[in-house]
Amino acid sequence: MVSSPDRVPDGEEKPIPLTYEAPTAIRQMLFATWALLNSLTRDQREQAFLPMDDERRIDWDFIPKPDRCGVPLFALDRHQRTVAHTLLKSGLSMHGYSQAVSIMATENILRELEAVPRGFGAIAGDFRDPEGYWFSFFGRPGFEDTWGWRVIGHHISFSYTIVGQRYLTVTPLAMGAQPFPAGVLNPLGGNEELAFRILGALDDGKRSTALIHPVAPADFATRQVPRIGAEEWPDHVDLGIVGYSITDEDRKALRFVKSAPSGLNGADLSRAELDLVHELLFRYFDTVPEELAAQYRDATLAEDPERLTFAWAGGTDPDSPHYYRISTGRVLVESDNAVALGQHMHSVWRDLDNDLGHDLLLDHHERDGHHGGHLRRRLDSTVPESG
Repeated sequence: MVSSPDRVPDGEEKPIPLTYEAPTAIRQMLFATWALLNSLTRDQREQAFLPMDDERRIDWDFIPKPDRCGVPLFALDRHQRTVAHTLLKSGLSMHGYSQAVSIMATENILRELEAVPRGFGAIAGDFRDPEGYWFSFFGRPGFEDTWGWRVIGHHISFSYTIVGQRYLTVTPLAMGAQPFPAGVLNPLGGNEELAFRILGALDDGKRSTALIHPVAPADFATRQVPRIGAEEWPDHVDLGIVGYSITDEDRKALRFVKSAPSGLNGADLSRAELDLVHELLFRYFDTVPEELAAQYRDATLAEDPERLTFAWAGGTDPDSPHYYRISTGRVLVESDNAVALGQHMHSVWRDLDNDLGHDLLLDHHERDGHHGGHLRRRLDSTVPESG
């Protein structure tokens, strides 16, 4: 079984390795990518294609930006949009796809809510747009090749890295919701409800340990770094949002330390409580193709509960600024619902080793270079003519 090396200090238990192999999902992504690219005009293809080492590949921040790379849904014709959605679905389970299209649809509600009260008028539709989502392709999407693709826009950031047509990574995978909920549209509501069930199931002592700070961060504690370091501190504010800020003392209390996460250790949970935390983690895993989701579920269940930590910050009722995170030896999940008094949620699932394919790409490039050995052999003569 091939997997990236698990870099843990000597003497510590290694997490159960994942193979990251997902042949069916990779094949569907490749063919859907070809179909979309073949439908694009020359100008659209130039917008959509970027080198694998383009620094914009690792910028997965899903706030509105004026300089997005890629080709947006609103620039596609009817057939192209259908193919683009087929590609989007190839990277998600049906549950995850339903969350994605619900988040996109919520932009209609947000546009109407902001048009008059915030004075945006007609221009609200220019940045609260259900088709304001950009598709980008990095590298060469081909058989046995290494490449990536991404869908990004307000409150959606899906990054996929395919290594040698064999390995697949799907993180960071970030979703948001505003307003929360938006009438019948409530794509992240199930996660939030289960998180409060976990908090409510804890006795006073366990809850006190889980509550790491009375103030929630303005956004993710790990921010939007492309790879989580040994220690990450949240920012003072959420970019572009005024009215909610935290102090340096708050930031220190809320920091994520990879080797010693703060919060309630999984070994101190009852079987029923641990099952609830696993259920919440699995809701994040189950947004992606089953081939990969099953690997994350199995690795989590096989892991020593001592490697799991559940942490909460801020208020303990839904209509207050609050935040939770779950970390294991392999993954980190964060959910922040601090601004707008619990009416604006950001959530992210991260792989501590392989966000954006990090360790897998290092291993692959060291072993095979930027292209697989088979691709090179197809172009080289076995015994070239001399002279």
